Amino acid sequence: MDYSKERRDLFLMQQVYGTLFSLINKLQIQGDKYLDDLTSRQFMTIIAILHLSEDETTLNNIAKKLGTSKQNVNRLVTSIEKKGYLSVVPSEKDKRAINVKLSEMGKRKVIESSEKAVHFMADVFNQFTTEELETLWKLLKKLYEFDGETHDGFEEEGRNIAAEDDNKIINKMMEEFSKKRREKLHK
Repeated sequence: MDYSKERRDLFLMQQVYGTLFSLINKLQIQGDKYLDDLTSRQFMTIIAILHLSEDETTLNNIAKKLGTSKQNVNRLVTSIEKKGYLSVVPSEKDKRAINVKLSEMGKRKVIESSEKAVHFMADVFNQFTTEELETLWKLLKKLYEFDGETHDGFEEEGRNIAAEDDNKIINKMMEEFSKKRREKLHK
């Protein structure tokens, strides 16, 4: 029997997996450089918290949002809490659980880091059209579901923590992002 198609498919699967593995590491290293005193993982933990309602910010829910373990999230939350950006309080819904809250200093840090994250995104995806980004996102979600579990991602807007003055910063950031996107795509 000729298994050449299966060999090719297996080869491609190995290449995709190896590339994804390396890419995740590369993105994390480069993202860490953009974000200064937050790591990419810490920043995404905060983003996950903002994509949950305030009374649902348990370690389990944050872990589910990030696709990782409760223990991993606990380590991340502890390290972010030490920086003063988060606080941990007992859950009002479940006495066995805790909720993670963003501090005022954490809110300011998110605004500051978001500006840097937008520049990072613009640099990482500078060769992608909107259509290519939509296709890539669709394929990544399909890959995520290999085990039947759907990704509870970041499709909806997160909680708005921006004060009135912050909205000016956000608008300026989007203006810069738009300009950078247009420049890169039209080269």
